[in-house]
Order: sequence, then structure tokens, then C-alpha cells
Amino acid sequence: MFNFSSCKPACAMSLYKSIQGKYFVGGSREEFGDGKYAWAGLFNPKNSGVLLFVNVFTVTNVSEIPFSIQVWLNAITAGTAKLTNMQSPSNTALCPPPKPKVGFLYAENVDTEPLAGMPIYGRRCPAETTIVAEEDGKFICPPGGNFLVNCIPPETNSEKILGSVAFGWWEEPC
Repeated sequence: MFNFSSCKPACAMSLYKSIQGKYFVGGSREEFGDGKYAWAGLFNPKNSGVLLFVNVFTVTNVSEIPFSIQVWLNAITAGTAKLTNMQSPSNTALCPPPKPKVGFLYAENVDTEPLAGMPIYGRRCPAETTIVAEEDGKFICPPGGNFLVNCIPPETNSEKILGSVAFGWWEEPC
């Protein structure tokens, strides 16, 4: 058995949730720039019956053009949302594998920022860099809520940017 006391609390929590089959990971790839935005987020459906706990997210800039991001809570999005096909329970030893109730959606080449919601903070993503934000489950979204990363195109550059967003989260019944 794993000794949880040898691990910092956030590590122990994500490991504990993974062992339970409640921890999920996923990623998406987005193109944006030339005045167009991209976003990726965890959307908790109104009828999910779970609370969403955001543990970690990363944003990778695979281009040579730096850009900014904003983190939003309960955003109303623009653009055509797509469900990512890159997600999995982190515990792949369980049979059958658990399925998340929270949806990981993304959109690229969007005309506007989110239409409503609450932007809570921003970060800069330098060229050819990955930024990591360990949130340790402190952002909790009820059914109908969401946690979103909005990628903002630079105002002075018309080139397209390729990036990716990844999330780690767990779900608990509410």
C-alpha cells in the first residue's frame, strides 16, 4: 500500500482520487491568432450529479509567438465547441474504466472572448513554452458551471498560433 504521508497533500489527494477512479486527464489542440481566440474548458453538465474539482492545467505554446491566457469561471462561450477525443481516467487499471461526467470542450479560431462569466486571472505563455498551474482542487464547479482557459491572440501579429491545453480534475457526487 502507498504511504500517503510521504507525499505532499495535493499529490496525495490526486493519487487518492485516481485510485478511486474519480480522477481524469485530457488535452486539446487549438489554432488561433490573426484576431481569433481559442478556448478549452471543463464543463459540468446541469444534470451531472457531480462537483468538478480542478486540480491542474497546462497551456503549451508550440509556436514562436508569445500569447496571453485568461482563466474564466462559468463562462458563456462563443464559437463552435468540440468534445476532445484526448481524455482518459488516470487509473487505467480499473475495469471497466470510469467515464467522466464532466465534458472537456474546446474551440479554435473564435471571433470573440467569452460573452459572459468571470475572468479571474491571466498569465503570459512565452514562445515554445508550457505553463503549469496547480490548483489542487480549489476551484469547485457545481452542475451547470465551468472552468475555462481562453487563449488571446497578440494584437501585433497576424500569424496563426498552435497551442494545447490540458487538465487534470476529479469528480465527487453532490
